[in-house]
Amino acid sequence: MRVLVTSSRNTFALDLIRKLGSVGHTVFASDTYDGAVGSHSRFLAGHLTTPSPRFETDAFIAAVSAYVTEHDIDLIIPTFEEVFHLAARATDLPAGTRLYAGRFSDLARLHDKASFQRLAQDAGVPIPETVVVTSPDELRTAIDHFPRYFARAAFSRGGVGLLTNTGPLAGKVPIEDCVPTPEQPWLVQPFVDGPMVCTYSVVVAGRVQAHTTYKAAEQWAHSTAIAFVAVDSTDTLRYTQQLVDALDPGFTGQISFDFVDHGTDAAPDYKIIECNPRPTNGVILLDADDVSKAIQGELAAPVVAIPGTQRQITLAVIADAFTEPLSHLPKTLHDLLTVRDVGAGWWDDAAMLWSPATIVHGAKISHGDRKEALAALGDDIVWNGEPIAGMSETDAAALEAVHASRA
Repeated sequence: MRVLVTSSRNTFALDLIRKLGSVGHTVFASDTYDGAVGSHSRFLAGHLTTPSPRFETDAFIAAVSAYVTEHDIDLIIPTFEEVFHLAARATDLPAGTRLYAGRFSDLARLHDKASFQRLAQDAGVPIPETVVVTSPDELRTAIDHFPRYFARAAFSRGGVGLLTNTGPLAGKVPIEDCVPTPEQPWLVQPFVDGPMVCTYSVVVAGRVQAHTTYKAAEQWAHSTAIAFVAVDSTDTLRYTQQLVDALDPGFTGQISFDFVDHGTDAAPDYKIIECNPRPTNGVILLDADDVSKAIQGELAAPVVAIPGTQRQITLAVIADAFTEPLSHLPKTLHDLLTVRDVGAGWWDDAAMLWSPATIVHGAKISHGDRKEALAALGDDIVWNGEPIAGMSETDAAALEAVHASRA
C-alpha cells in the first residue's frame, strides 16, 4: 500500500509509520508544522506540511488532496482529531483514495463524551452514573450530588482540564475556570476508585482485527500516559465489539477507549469513561506485521497484545521524574533498566530528536503560557463539536442529532 499518516507529531503516529514502513508499505506523513517527529522517520518516502484542519479546513483538504494525487496514495490514516475534518469532507478527497475512518456521524457520537455515554448504555457496556451539565450553576449542583466527583468537558482530551476533589489532581482546576454551555457541556460522575485502563483497536467492516489493553505505568503530570504495560484483554475486547456493533454496519477505522477498573487483578470490574475514535499509544504494544495485517483486514480472529508487554517514552519518563523526584525517581531508575523504549530496535533516533519542536509548537499556540502548553499541543488539529466548513447537509444533520442525544 501507499499510505499517508496524518498528524505525525504524536509518538503513536511515529510508531505506526515505523511499523507500516518496516513491512514494505510506502509511507508518507503530514502535519501542520515541519518539526513533527513522525515527519522525520527514516521509514518515510516523504512528508507534507499542511494548513490547520481546524482553522483552515478548505486549505487543509486541498493540500492533502493534491499530495495524495501527486504521490498516488491509496490510503489516508488519520491519527488525531483531523479525522473529523477528513471524514466530513471525504467526498472532496481524490477518487479511489480510501480514508481509514468511520463515517462522520459515528465518529461524532463516539467523540462527544455526553452522547457517548448514551451509546455505551445502549450497547450494554457498564458506565458510571453520569450527569450532563450545560451551565456553571448546573455544574455546582451536580458536584454537590457526589461526595467524591470527577468532571470534564464533553470535548476534552489527554487528561487535561479535569475538575475533581479526589486523587492527585484534586483542586488543580478551579471551578471558576469551568464554564459549561449548551454547545460545550460538561460531564459529572462519581469518582471511581481504581486504575485507568486504556484500549486501542483496529476495526475492519465492523469486526475487531487487533486489540490492546494497557495500563499507564507512568503518567506525565498525572494525566497523559508515558509508560505502558499490556494487561488481559478478555473483557475489553468484548466491550469494544459490543460498541462497534452499536455503530453503523461496516465501521472501519481505529478506535480507543478509557475504562476505570475498580475490581481486582483476578477479577477486573470495568466501567467505561470515554472514547477516542483514533489511535492511541496502545498501537506501540502490537507487532508490526499484526498491525499491517489488521489494517488490511487479513486476520481471521483478533490479535491481542501479550499481557506483560511493556514500553515507555524514555525521555518523558526521565523528565517527569524530576518534577517529583522523591516519589518518582526510584521507579524511574528501575524502569530505565528494565523497560524498552518505544524507539528501541528501530534505528530511527533522528525522528525523536525533533521532539523539542513539538514543545515549541505547543508553546506558540498557548502564547507562552507554560501551564497551557500541554493542552495546546494539539489545538490546531482538534475538533470540539462545531460545524465543519464544507460539511454536507447529511453530516450537519447528524451533528445536530448527536447534540440532541445528550439529553
